[in-house]
Amino acid sequence: MTEDKYRCGWIALMGPPNAGKSTLLNSLLGQKVAIVTPRPQTTRNQIVGILTENDAQTIFMDTPGIAQIRGRLSKAMIQAVWQSLAAADMIMLILDADLYIRKPEFLEKDIQSLRQALEAEKRPMVIVANKVDLFSDKSKMLPFLTRLHEIWPQAEIFPASALRRDGLEQLKSLIKGFLPEREAEFPEDQISTAPVRFMTAEIVREKLFLHMKQEVPYAVAVDIENWEEDAARGQTVIHAVIYVARPSHKAIVIGRAGASIKQIGIEARKDIQELLGSKVHLELWVKVREGWTEDAAFLRDLGMLVE
Repeated sequence: MTEDKYRCGWIALMGPPNAGKSTLLNSLLGQKVAIVTPRPQTTRNQIVGILTENDAQTIFMDTPGIAQIRGRLSKAMIQAVWQSLAAADMIMLILDADLYIRKPEFLEKDIQSLRQALEAEKRPMVIVANKVDLFSDKSKMLPFLTRLHEIWPQAEIFPASALRRDGLEQLKSLIKGFLPEREAEFPEDQISTAPVRFMTAEIVREKLFLHMKQEVPYAVAVDIENWEEDAARGQTVIHAVIYVARPSHKAIVIGRAGASIKQIGIEARKDIQELLGSKVHLELWVKVREGWTEDAAFLRDLGMLVE
């Protein structure tokens, strides 16, 4: 292949929960397209982020973390991972280097299903050893990197910090070299395939994850019920419903005298206004929908793939 040909390709971002996939995607793009929280398994759907440069267009597919499957919601999340893998020109596996250096016994368990799926993979593959900013003694990395090379000898291994953006320009160059020669598939100003309504619902869900404790966020779904452009007031009016699985969760989300949902609304509205570039009036309601994580029709309405 010649160096002056335009390149374009799809990359599946894969890895265990909380490895930093969404943070890496946002950092590579220089813009936020995927929500990020400290909690594992924040991502539920495939999120597509598009990086367009003068000589290449890289299309990243952020996917839910690979974990043990429990229930219809979890199965739908895992289905999104395998769909992305099937569509990819290249695979990028993101691993928490800090975790596995401190607790190497966790590595084999966390990557078991990925190891089986990628063992005989012939497509280009890069393993990002993420979160290297969390430890100062870099000599501790050698056993970890050696083990990764033993498991996937065909892969390029690249230490980086998605949060601090350390090494990301070099990572972009490495990725670009693996992309096939192809014309761009999206306009140069498009950064995601996600509809604005979906991204808005994700922003609300991100704030719920950041504010709620214990199991509550995992039993929460957000749906945009109404969206209107109020030209007279120069604002977008958005009505969003927060679905919870139990009546007790509704009280937690609302908070004492409505304090929790008010704060969630304030923070979400700020981010939505940045997304839309205009004023936003956001109304939030909380409804109980017991068993929604096992409701195939409802999960489809949320944009999830359900068998």
